[in-house]
Amino acid sequence: MACPTGAARLMEDNAIYRTWPKAELHLHLEGSIEPGTMCELDPRLSPETIRAHYTFTGFAGFIETYKWVVGHLRSPEDYAHITRALLMRLEAEGVRYAEITLSAGVVLWKGQEFAPIFRAIREATAGSPVEVLWILDAVRHFGVDHAMQVAQLAAERVNDGVVAFSIGGDEERGPAAWFGEVFGFARNAGLRLTAHAGEGAGPESVRAALNIGAQRIGHGIRSVEDAGLVRELRDRQIPLEVCITSNVLTGVVPSLDTHPVRRLFDAGVPITLNTDDPAIFGVTLSGEYALAAGHFGFSDSEMQSIARNGFQFAFKRY
Repeated sequence: MACPTGAARLMEDNAIYRTWPKAELHLHLEGSIEPGTMCELDPRLSPETIRAHYTFTGFAGFIETYKWVVGHLRSPEDYAHITRALLMRLEAEGVRYAEITLSAGVVLWKGQEFAPIFRAIREATAGSPVEVLWILDAVRHFGVDHAMQVAQLAAERVNDGVVAFSIGGDEERGPAAWFGEVFGFARNAGLRLTAHAGEGAGPESVRAALNIGAQRIGHGIRSVEDAGLVRELRDRQIPLEVCITSNVLTGVVPSLDTHPVRRLFDAGVPITLNTDDPAIFGVTLSGEYALAAGHFGFSDSEMQSIARNGFQFAFKRY
């Protein structure tokens, strides 16, 4: 049985951007599993079954795809396998540095032992020319106790490749205000802090994340709805981890033309470009750069400044 070769690309990558040294700061390991890699994880799956599960509409459909994908990660070696595959693709994309989000909260939700999984992915990075640090992510709508468990796992590994703690999941069912104590614990342990916010919920969600100490905002594009918040992000130089194609395919924005990346940039908000869940969304980082330049009219010098932001706002300071 032939494995599928990968999700259909929304656009052809621009080879120029592939040669640029780049950093990626918003990248989910579990969302990087290409259909071909899924076939390798479970050869019983037919290409048709895999393609059907990688086809979705809207945010709810994306969540179902994501849940189906992570359901096939059954062992530490599975996690190691997808890590090696991702690093090969990042190297080919010219990515020099990546902060990869690992859904530790999902590992706990599945009832798996975290330590051997993390050890396997750490070993899988050995020898890669891509420098990798890890962000452990909690599922915010699972509650405070769950998030503290993830923060404790991150704190135990602050000198073993983990650089930050984050909260993802449903912003409205898990408001950031719940997690002030958890963020304080993580900060005191030496971890940096980020949060998904301003994606499914409005600018008030971004403000709440900032209030508990978030140093970067995952997505954050709905900040554009609040001029005062935009000024605060600009003045405090709080970067937004922008994922253009992700926002379009999940329905966070109604169309590519309405995406606010250009307005945020022009307002002085620091942005980085990222793929989010590249295999599920069928994108590459160089493709996102080409999309930003081609559709939103970013000049070459503006694109270079965005590329520099990836290193400047990395939690490992360059």
